Amino acid sequence: MSASVPEDFRDLLRAPVGVLATVGRDGRPQLSAVWFLAEGDGIKLSLNTSRQKTKNLERNPAVNLFIFDPTGPRRYLEIRGDAEVTPDSDYEVADAVGAKYGGVDLRSRDRPGEGRVAVTIRPVRVRAVDMTRPAT
Repeated sequence: MSASVPEDFRDLLRAPVGVLATVGRDGRPQLSAVWFLAEGDGIKLSLNTSRQKTKNLERNPAVNLFIFDPTGPRRYLEIRGDAEVTPDSDYEVADAVGAKYGGVDLRSRDRPGEGRVAVTIRPVRVRAVDMTRPAT
């Protein structure tokens, strides 16, 4: 990652869900709970082609992924970055994301005529916050 997650926050990259913020056509943020996979220099998502968040990312790649600590929401990561959207017609990324979540087959989530895209978030800024620690 060009902006990296501090070592003592890397456990949050295994969290069960993140909140993805994209920019809608009207300039307002749209938030969606998403499954994600930390991989290499970025964060990977598998999104259905018919969803608004996918359309938003294809129009404007600015993105924010917010990940709360599942054991205490006063600790979190905010990953701001740029999204690269590519076809995932062979479901390679979808299968990898599904494997993280107990072997879920994301094909079963798509209706006839829908497909998948792979989204790679390239971080440009990472904020790691732990409000349980005293201020320094």
